[in-house]
Amino acid sequence: MANTGNTLLALVTGAAIGAAVGLLYAPESGEDTRKKLNKDAKKAQDKFNKKYKETSSNLSSKAKQAKLDFESRLESTLSSASFKADEILSALESKLEDLRTIPSHLLETISI
Repeated sequence: MANTGNTLLALVTGAAIGAAVGLLYAPESGEDTRKKLNKDAKKAQDKFNKKYKETSSNLSSKAKQAKLDFESRLESTLSSASFKADEILSALESKLEDLRTIPSHLLETISI
């Protein structure tokens, strides 16, 4: 992003310097010089608009990709957590079943 900002700044600065030099050394009439400057300004604006659209498109694509990556990681994490929860529940159910099979005379000796 900083590189794009530097490029745009260089483009605008170059256009301004070019316009100033063109005015100082213009061999044409004022009207011709103004037309040439207008043409150069439109070119600079078109380049700026193109860079802006490219940057905007790149940022949009990167944001979409980041969202997809996040959703994928979240889904993976939730799936893993769900699997772990199922394992814990299964282990608890097994232990509960084991406790149910303990003879009642042994349970009386266990104080809770």
